[in-house]
Amino acid sequence: MSTQAVASLQAEVNKLRHELQTVRLNGQLSPLAGETMYVGQYLVERLAQLGVTKMFGVPGDFNLGFLDFVEDHPLIEWVGNCNELNAAYAADGYARVSEGKPGVLLTTFGVGELSAMNGIAGAFSEHVPVLHIAGVPSTSQQKAKPMLHHTLGDGRYDAYYKAAQEFTIAQATLATKENAAAEIDRILTECIVMARPVYLMLPTDVAYQRIPVTRLETPLNLEPPENDADVEAFVLDEIVKLVEEAKNDVIILVDACAIRHGVKAEVKELYERTGFPVYAAPMGKTAVDETYDRYGGIYVGSISHEAIKEKVESAKLILSVGGLKSDFNTGNFTYSIPTSRTIELHSDHTRVQFAGFPGIGMKRLLPKLTHRLQPFKEGAFKCEVPKFQLPIPQEDNDDISQKFLWPRVGQFFKSNDIIVAETGTSSFGVLDIPLPSGAMFVSQILWGSIGWTVGSTLGAAYAAQDRGLGRTILFIGDGSLQLTVQELSVMIRSKLKPIIFVLNNSGYTIERYLHGMDRKYNDISNWRWTKLLEAFGGEEGKTAKSYRVTTKQELSSLLDDETFAKAEVIQLVELVMPQKDAPRALKVQAELSGKTNRYTAD
Repeated sequence: MSTQAVASLQAEVNKLRHELQTVRLNGQLSPLAGETMYVGQYLVERLAQLGVTKMFGVPGDFNLGFLDFVEDHPLIEWVGNCNELNAAYAADGYARVSEGKPGVLLTTFGVGELSAMNGIAGAFSEHVPVLHIAGVPSTSQQKAKPMLHHTLGDGRYDAYYKAAQEFTIAQATLATKENAAAEIDRILTECIVMARPVYLMLPTDVAYQRIPVTRLETPLNLEPPENDADVEAFVLDEIVKLVEEAKNDVIILVDACAIRHGVKAEVKELYERTGFPVYAAPMGKTAVDETYDRYGGIYVGSISHEAIKEKVESAKLILSVGGLKSDFNTGNFTYSIPTSRTIELHSDHTRVQFAGFPGIGMKRLLPKLTHRLQPFKEGAFKCEVPKFQLPIPQEDNDDISQKFLWPRVGQFFKSNDIIVAETGTSSFGVLDIPLPSGAMFVSQILWGSIGWTVGSTLGAAYAAQDRGLGRTILFIGDGSLQLTVQELSVMIRSKLKPIIFVLNNSGYTIERYLHGMDRKYNDISNWRWTKLLEAFGGEEGKTAKSYRVTTKQELSSLLDDETFAKAEVIQLVELVMPQKDAPRALKVQAELSGKTNRYTAD
């Protein structure tokens, strides 16, 4: 039986146990017995129980009735977006920074949900929990199949549901009030436990049908499935044997799913109590405290800095936690780590060298593994870890080069900042910067939809508010910003205060390095960037501030300005940079990708 099949069966058992608990409770005398509420109200109340405070989306005639429940709820705020794609990006960013709460997106039938689908696919790709609610025609209309607006005109009212099945981990259509509460609970549980998007069709009439409220007394069971005790014990024994054989030459490599599946605390306990050197993959950046004295930096296969590459690839044993081995996350698949020297810990399975153990998830395994490996700490400290740092270079010109920019802004960052980096020069540039303790790196390295960061910054800033975190800082290229720039207006209307650095290098730099350095298709229109905040509703100098910097000195002076650093209003900084300059890692990755893409015939 496949790993996925076993994991699915265990997840089903977990859900059935929760259902049994709910049934037992409902059989008891409840203080809420006899009380009812609308299905739409039940959905909103469940989201409030999960700690959700924001719902993103665009109003449409098939979701307006449900929106009344959202707007009237005291704990959940409606955030109206400029379009559904941006709203999906915002829900994604909100979920990433919330670390445990789902992002919630509301669209209307057909035109709205299809516009959002790219954003949902990205969340699926990168293991982000997002609930997509689609307001749809009434159950009677779905049966009669009239040629309604927003349909394909051929009676296929299930076409969008079928499309959503390709990009979500679970789906539900609330066809009757009898199963509505159970279906809502099911997909919310799947969303959070599996850390993937889910899809909910909410017909206009079902949203306003009344159901018992007693089920709300039972909290959703959001714990991962139990590991089989005997198999888990065997796995632990095998790992300990390999660690003993490695004679302290062991490193820990942390990746994205350590963040997405909520094991950052368990991973921290593992590396602190064992003393093993710890590194991160690009998508796992800030899963590890980068000020920790045994943190060695980012490993990206052949693109890695030589000292990091040597330490990781020469280790006798690698404990890989939450790995996502995509091309940009592995230096175009240039990991030089043989399976014989690797242990992989994942959310729903474990691999020890060549052996796979379905259903043995890392959330429950890690604390026990830490306990078993703690005795190796004294020997682990014999392995030195070169300090992860990136000094500011001395250059003989005043251009804002990529080589200068990233270590310089690294000095600007503070503890608990949220640093959002767009696909391309920004995400590659930030990788080499050691970030302060508590800082969070947000980027979409696997899906790589340009413009994603604008909506994501909106959601991230809201989540940062909820959690009492620091500033939200976005780095985005001029080309990417043009795709999703409208969400700046929502940030201004919402009184959010991100700092937005626009890298104006006259076009798509990452594309130039991939192919067509001087081709016109990689050029864009040059906007008046410092006028954007004012155009979108900000009052320059009062509710918004804009800056244009063209030299190293101008940038340093701005970064040293205390008022700017306080981020008391939304701020946009246009950074004028050389067109054909790029971070070292991007150049190497582009060269590798170019060879793989082969734009010429064999």
